[in-house]
Amino acid sequence: MTAAPEHSLAGIHLLQGVDRDTVSAFEERCGWRTYTANEQIIDRQSDSRDVFFVTRGKARVVNYSMSGREIAFDDIAAGAFFGELAALDGQPRSANVVTLEPTTVATLSDVAFQELLCDHPEVALVLMRRMARIIRTSVDRIMDLSTLGANNRVQAEILRLARRESGDEGNSATINPVPVHNDLASRVSTTRETVARVFGDLTKKGILERKGNKLIVTDVGRLQGMVEQFRGD
Repeated sequence: MTAAPEHSLAGIHLLQGVDRDTVSAFEERCGWRTYTANEQIIDRQSDSRDVFFVTRGKARVVNYSMSGREIAFDDIAAGAFFGELAALDGQPRSANVVTLEPTTVATLSDVAFQELLCDHPEVALVLMRRMARIIRTSVDRIMDLSTLGANNRVQAEILRLARRESGDEGNSATINPVPVHNDLASRVSTTRETVARVFGDLTKKGILERKGNKLIVTDVGRLQGMVEQFRGD
């Protein structure tokens, strides 16, 4: 009997190179749960070690400052996964994960996940490349926080989103959907008002253009030049 799409690992990007029989075997070893919107999946204080595969919906990786301010790191859409750090090193969780909309996840134990990596080197390679991207992005953000003012950090984050969408090809990019000002502010440690001001300024300069729920970066090269000017690259 074929599993329902939300109860199938067929759409998980990490497993795209694995044969269907193997994927089906791991599906049977998974636990499945559906969360409502704004529900916590992982508590940073949790000592769980499972890996989570998102088969439907969207979640967000966040931490909170001592004052309670939310700091967002990434959004996790259907097809992605999270929780691999604790599964690999046995240490506590590094962040909280909360749902943004109704979300279905499959949970795989750390033992089963390590078995998957050992038996399928192609999966381990995909994981290592993903972790390399995360490290590079984290280093860039640390540098931005250390060297850039709030306005320039917003510009740098828009550039980062544009590069992710365009794949470093072409001089224009479409970010879909338009980033929510509060979310962008949380990522770069500034205020919603600052984000709105930067959006307005870049729109006046012809670098940003909004079309419906899409944000068009019309001149990625010019935006990059503005960011590099203040980075000192």
